[in-house]
Amino acid sequence: MEPYLASITDAQRALGIGRTTAYRLIDAGKLETVKIGRRTLVKITSIKALAGEAPHLRQCDAE
Repeated sequence: MEPYLASITDAQRALGIGRTTAYRLIDAGKLETVKIGRRTLVKITSIKALAGEAPHLRQCDAE
């Protein structure tokens, strides 16, 4: 089973970006997050969409 969520640190590594850029993308709504308890986790689908691996998700944003 593929995970649905990743830590912000794991999202940074997957995208090859720094901490500041990750938080800017979260603030801009380009990386979707979920709060579980005190943890903030990033949706894997938003990581893939940002990286261009899920073109159907990007097309929905363009409409």
